[in-house]
Amino acid sequence: MEARSLSVLLLLLAAAATPAPRDGEPRSCEAVRKVFQLRQLGSFRGVPEFPRAGVDLQVCTSKNPTCCTKKMEERYQTAAKQDIQQVLQTSSATLKFLISRNAAAFQETFEMLIKLAENYTSTLFCNAYRNMAAEAATRVQEFFTDIALYIFGTDISTKECVNRFFDNLFPVVYNHMINPGLTDVTLEYAECLQMVRRDIRPFGDIPEKVIRQMGRSLLPSRNFLQALNLGIEVINTTDHLHFSKDCSRALLRMQYCPHCQGLILSKPCMGYCLNVIRGCLAYVAEVDLHWQGYIQSLEELSSAMHGTYDVEHVLLNFHSLVNDALMQARVNGPELTEQVNKVCGPPVRKPTQSPHCSFDRNKYSQGLKMFSRDVEETLASRRKEFISHLRLYRAFYGGLADQLCGNELAAADDIPCWNGEDVVKSYTHHVVGSGIKAQAGNPEVRVKGTDPVINQIIDKLKHIIQKILTYYKKKNHYVRQPTSSRENLVEISRGRCHSIGYTGN
Repeated sequence: MEARSLSVLLLLLAAAATPAPRDGEPRSCEAVRKVFQLRQLGSFRGVPEFPRAGVDLQVCTSKNPTCCTKKMEERYQTAAKQDIQQVLQTSSATLKFLISRNAAAFQETFEMLIKLAENYTSTLFCNAYRNMAAEAATRVQEFFTDIALYIFGTDISTKECVNRFFDNLFPVVYNHMINPGLTDVTLEYAECLQMVRRDIRPFGDIPEKVIRQMGRSLLPSRNFLQALNLGIEVINTTDHLHFSKDCSRALLRMQYCPHCQGLILSKPCMGYCLNVIRGCLAYVAEVDLHWQGYIQSLEELSSAMHGTYDVEHVLLNFHSLVNDALMQARVNGPELTEQVNKVCGPPVRKPTQSPHCSFDRNKYSQGLKMFSRDVEETLASRRKEFISHLRLYRAFYGGLADQLCGNELAAADDIPCWNGEDVVKSYTHHVVGSGIKAQAGNPEVRVKGTDPVINQIIDKLKHIIQKILTYYKKKNHYVRQPTSSRENLVEISRGRCHSIGYTGN
């Protein structure tokens, strides 16, 4: 790709040695033919050898003879749209990589964290409660599978996950610790124990404590991952825009109509470029304030993901709470037996005994030491670093047209440039701002209505911002954010803010 671009550049520089005359009429179409072929727009045989009358042209019209045909104009229009798509994707590539790389890294870290917490809990049973470890292992695995499903987006209740875990654990604890026998209780008796667990509260207030901790710690992590995936979706959407007919014609006129007059090296004037690109990206500019609100909400969410209810702290200390729950059940054993007998009767047992612990403690001992509690610092520092880089892209969509014209498309200052009709010293038309409302006075592109695809992605940004705000309301405090900024975030989530247009020359 780079070699081809270099070849085209060398050809264009060579062609510049024989520029078009001052009256705008090219002497020959040879340079146009070669560029047309090198750009793989078609065979050079379809390009006139010498200028001709362009009466059949729809966009690249001129009073002078032209090197273009109607077929060439169609090919140029396709190329113009492809070019701007490529420039858009190039401009967002670093941002997209930043978010996608961190989304994958955070997901992998959460997966490791969940697995480590599961291993801690399984090790607890094998070390301290070996006779019930084999049966408990299934309950532990099911619980952490539910936790992973929740963090990664499945619509399940953390409260029900915790209650189900302690419901299923109680028959195991009762059978092996509170009222042990030579064999296990029957399935029917175990089901009765599950049903009475919430009424007789064998584990005291530990399940409720776990429910509070899990609810407050897992939701921010879930929202954080969902927000990162949404960021990727936003960029993918704006990277693959559907351009209107009027925009497509304006892009053709700006990018390739100069070729028809033999001006293959001419670039558009800055003001002209801004009008065309701001018109074509008018709908995308509407994303700007919602994108700013999205990054601001991620900042606040990241700042709040620490302390007692931090997901790392809660998951890696879950086994300690389980141990507290088991100790409480043991202490209250006689009273629990009496309560169970009133509802379920005396234990009904199977003829066979369940196996003992089969968990390989040595297999995980090294991993537990390597991936110790400093994972909290690792996640915190990674979030901080990610947010510091993401913050640099807060105004990405508001300044996108300026970036494309300034870095890629437009001519430098004080250099003769293309104004849509001819090469001139400067562009004299009014330059509009960004956003849909500002396009009413755009002399180059007509913008009508709204884009349903962009509206949908804006609605998704509003939704994730609102989810994060709801989380803060439940915590009854805001973290590291002035009141005015929070109010602005609320306004953005409600869609009450409007884009502010940029102007240029």
